[in-house]
Amino acid sequence: MPIRIATAPVSWGILEFAGQSSQPPWEAVLDEMAAAGYTGTELGPYGYLPTEPEALRAALAARGLQLLSAFVPVRLAEPSSHAAGTETARRVGTLLAACGCRHIVLSDDNAADPNRLKRAGRITPADGLDDESWRTLAEGVNTIARKMKEAFGLETVFHHHCAGFVETPDEVARLLELTDPGTVGLCLDTGHYVYGGGDPVECIYRHGARVRYLHFKDADPGVMARARTEGWDYFQAVAAGVFCELGRGCVNFADVIAAMNELNYDGWAVVEQDIVAGMGTPLESARRNREYLRGSGL
Repeated sequence: MPIRIATAPVSWGILEFAGQSSQPPWEAVLDEMAAAGYTGTELGPYGYLPTEPEALRAALAARGLQLLSAFVPVRLAEPSSHAAGTETARRVGTLLAACGCRHIVLSDDNAADPNRLKRAGRITPADGLDDESWRTLAEGVNTIARKMKEAFGLETVFHHHCAGFVETPDEVARLLELTDPGTVGLCLDTGHYVYGGGDPVECIYRHGARVRYLHFKDADPGVMARARTEGWDYFQAVAAGVFCELGRGCVNFADVIAAMNELNYDGWAVVEQDIVAGMGTPLESARRNREYLRGSGL
């Protein structure tokens, strides 16, 4: 089966990281997702879409949309945050399971560490975690993933992310080495992997079947270069359009799709074009992104 294509509220400027006073109504966002040709969506920040399962299922069904997963950020390198992170994941997992989802997307609490926020896109080993902190982070991932599988039958896929403690290819590799392959997969975000200094196609061949969920995102090489040269933090780069429309950046989607097909990937790719609220033309961009992927056979 060809890779199925979804989108997410983040492409309309609905962010997990901070409250946005100018967020568009959720009804309008779902309407535009359907109008742009998508058949699936992620949840977005908990509470943006309805959190009563029957109401959410009805809202999605009325627009021909399927709920796929939700992004859950947790301060995984801080052991004191694990209990609260587990409860957050449990709350979200309850809703996902009630809506028939298969995955939950776990991530570090990106942008919470000032240095990682400032250094996003140009991380060096000196910016990374020590061995004890890596063990703490991996323990948090393994614990949450095990509980999500036991309680809800959900598979956890870890989302590497710029401005978090798992950003670079080496950090992604270490995270996968330290976590249980039976319960923890990788959500490969093509744009974040490029901005973090890697090649998504190489990631697929390096990690193989650990890649179990996809975020299709492109990255503008000109904006990335300016961000690195001028020392922009992560949010400055996003506001400058580092994550551009598909096909306008440096991600080779044809090769990404071919590599995933070699793995017999039978799942979804969530198109994300991260923007801040009020930026760009989300509906028009969503349409162009969908047409681009149709041109790639999806």
